[in-house]
Amino acid sequence: LTRSFTSQPTAHAQPTWTLLFWTSLAVIVPVIITLWCSAQRSKRKTHMKDFFRKSKHGWHYTDLFNKPTYCCVCSQHILQGAFCDCCGVCADELCLRRADRSLSCKEIMAPSSPDGGMGHRWVRGNVPLASYCAVCKQQCGSQPKLCDFRCVWCQTTVHDDCMDSLADAAQCDLGEFHSLIIPPHYLYRVNKLRRRHPDEYSKLASSCCTGWTPVLVLANTRSGNNMGEALLGEFRTLLNPVQVFDLSELIPSKALQLCTLLPPGSVRVLVCGGDGTVGWVLDAIDTMKLKGQDQFIPRVTILPLGTGNDLSNTLGWGAGYAGEIPVEQVLRNVLDAEVVKMDRWKVQIASKGLYFRKPKVLSMNNYFSVGPDALMALNFHTHREKTPSFFSSRIINKAVYFLYGTKDCLVQECKDLDKRIELELDGERVALPSLEGIIVCNIGYWGGGCRLWEGMGDEPCPPTRLDDGLLEVVAVFGSFHCAQIQVKLANPVRLGQAHTVRLVLKSSKMPMQVDGEPWAQGPCTITITHKTQALMLYHSAEQTDDDDDESTASEAESPTPRDSPRSLGATSTRA
Repeated sequence: LTRSFTSQPTAHAQPTWTLLFWTSLAVIVPVIITLWCSAQRSKRKTHMKDFFRKSKHGWHYTDLFNKPTYCCVCSQHILQGAFCDCCGVCADELCLRRADRSLSCKEIMAPSSPDGGMGHRWVRGNVPLASYCAVCKQQCGSQPKLCDFRCVWCQTTVHDDCMDSLADAAQCDLGEFHSLIIPPHYLYRVNKLRRRHPDEYSKLASSCCTGWTPVLVLANTRSGNNMGEALLGEFRTLLNPVQVFDLSELIPSKALQLCTLLPPGSVRVLVCGGDGTVGWVLDAIDTMKLKGQDQFIPRVTILPLGTGNDLSNTLGWGAGYAGEIPVEQVLRNVLDAEVVKMDRWKVQIASKGLYFRKPKVLSMNNYFSVGPDALMALNFHTHREKTPSFFSSRIINKAVYFLYGTKDCLVQECKDLDKRIELELDGERVALPSLEGIIVCNIGYWGGGCRLWEGMGDEPCPPTRLDDGLLEVVAVFGSFHCAQIQVKLANPVRLGQAHTVRLVLKSSKMPMQVDGEPWAQGPCTITITHKTQALMLYHSAEQTDDDDDESTASEAESPTPRDSPRSLGATSTRA
């Protein structure tokens, strides 16, 4: 009996250990397989990356194409593979090297044909959806196989059977956007010039087309909702790839050197990014002026990808781009835009006690502020630097701003700013009410789409303009007051307009920002003076966020600066 009781636990222990073994195996084996697949995938991506870097194509690898796609080499349907965002060639993994050798990409520089024209450059298959044959006007790409042709320059599509009928019209006119594209034969002729002079470029431009205004695309792939990389591919498809630049790989000052090879005064620059990216490009244009390249200065337009996009809103390009209109329409809008001038300002910061140190100098396009909105920007910027992957959506970014604003409503870190700061407008001291923040504006919009100077619009106020050489100075009572202004439930405290603004921070450290770039500043003297004017493109046909945007259009279109009173005093009461 004793022997039977002692052997019973052993009999029960054996199934328990068996169960633990198989359970552990069921958990560990999938983990090992997943890690192995991940390692193989990483190894394959590294190998592909090296191959793509050496290739003449602009290859991009994908695990899943978003539409039925066929290999341009073996004609089979593919799910995993690579595509070239310049010429549109697609290939699966097995055919990728063969495609790279046998299928040529867009040539950014090539001689013209003997008759001075340019032939089509055809790619077979994978034509865009809803494209139509240039010969029979029927839909192309409707069959579930590799079929039909597309010209990589003019985007003309032709059926396989209609190709012979198009032989008589073999010249490519670069399509709808011929006035924006830099033809390969132009760069070829520039490269052959013995004497590179602006007059020679103008002569060569006559062979392109009438009213030729080439556009350069500068995209920041890290702005806002991370659409920059996809937009780069779409612009490379429609334009000459040499016109499209990724600012994470090439700084604006180097990208803009292409302007010096084009006819003076003809170039337009499309900046895809936020207000900070636009400021970066405008600073590079100022550098061109210092080098004596004034005649090559381009006109700047914006495709807003950032969070605030106040400058874009002011110029009529909207509060943010999320793919709601196709890239083709963006280029049409660039063609129709009109040139306006915009004031740019120099912000000089001299720290107290550091007399032998050179003052910090910044450029301002939008606004300068000290107080609660700068504190929100500083907190946001600090956390984005720590975890940049979290701030990849415009909605998330604005939600984080809202949380920091709510926190400041309770804490009030910038309280009693009027006791710590002095303000001078054109040399005249301004008496300050009890406040928490001061904002100096150059443009009509602030805080992600709010007309700060106008407020609720129920009080008369001097008009604002981009080119009047005046700054608008307002005060706010705190974060809650900023929120009320943004939803048009309160007016700001309008302190006045001035050509020169001087602020003296007497004590403590306060948050400050220039065009969304924040920092914490100790006692100092800040002087804001006029720097220069930039040539911008204004899109008057598109409404921005507010319903009463017609006033902005009339302000930007009027070329003559308007005299306005310098100091208005505190014209608003506490909300």
